[in-house]
Amino acid sequence: MSTKLNEIDHPADSLSMLVETSTQQLKSLTHRSVGSIKSITRRMNLLALNALIEAAHAGERGAGFSVVANEVRSVAGEIEGLVSGLGSALGDGVDSLTQAVEHLASESRSARCIDLALNAVEIIDRNLYERTCDVRWWATDAAVVACAVSPTEAVRNHASHRLGVILSAYTVYLDLWLCSLDGKVIANGRPDRFNVVGQDVSQEPWFARAKPLASGDEFAVANVARVAALNGAQSATYVASVREGGEANGKPIGFLAIHFDWEPQARTIVEGVRLAPAERAHSRVMLLDAENRVIACSKGNGLLTERYPLRTDGRSQGSYIDAAGRLVAFHETPGYETYRGLGWRGVIEQSA
Repeated sequence: MSTKLNEIDHPADSLSMLVETSTQQLKSLTHRSVGSIKSITRRMNLLALNALIEAAHAGERGAGFSVVANEVRSVAGEIEGLVSGLGSALGDGVDSLTQAVEHLASESRSARCIDLALNAVEIIDRNLYERTCDVRWWATDAAVVACAVSPTEAVRNHASHRLGVILSAYTVYLDLWLCSLDGKVIANGRPDRFNVVGQDVSQEPWFARAKPLASGDEFAVANVARVAALNGAQSATYVASVREGGEANGKPIGFLAIHFDWEPQARTIVEGVRLAPAERAHSRVMLLDAENRVIACSKGNGLLTERYPLRTDGRSQGSYIDAAGRLVAFHETPGYETYRGLGWRGVIEQSA
């Protein structure tokens, strides 16, 4: 049965299957051919035996015929030996070829999965680079700066309105919070959904990381986490300092925290990796943070709870076969523009 390339999900798999089909056909042909020749040599041996018997009956008159019969038997033996050797050598050759191609297919599959893992983490890096630009830009907004200086009700309402306008144009955010230097939420962009004004966030990891920021050109970020004040939604929170006059080197007067709506954005990325339908059924595409915690998964399991047992052996990229016989391919974040990344990795786990 022939196998067409467009019927296979991936070139490496198609190559392996084509070789397997071809070698099986070749082996079958070889066995049939060798079998036919062996049948002929058996008949030659039988004829030679009969000829020797007749020659013996003929006495001296059959002596010459006996010589010919012995020669026929000898030739038949040589043919049989050659055919046996040919069959063995050809079989060994086909097996070696099959193993070589299977190794090539395996290497191709590994390299492709590493590239796909890189692609996934690169896409999220580019996305998050934009978030770092957003937070630093919006922290200089006049309404935000004014509210940080004097958070009266009217000024706070104006800042909240301004943040709401930003959110209406940027749907990837859950909310934007303006905080005082001591960690109290002064204003937010969606007060109708999230009643957070007045809450103390000084103990939040993202706030603690924002306090040492030296200028308005810097930003801070914490690990992806569920935020209780945002109805338990998964958030990647980026923070920049708000400074007097909106100047990068001005005196710090507050902090702006932007809560990136992590789960739907990350899910789109891991589910969008270009796997063939048959591959997708037995593949798990993941994003891991620096602590190997699963922060995105195409299967939807283990989110923010599972620590994946990734073996990198100090490599930034690579692949291996795990104890369960699955291919695990990974690639560390390369960063994007001025965003160095957070040590995250794209990972593809694929069963045979």
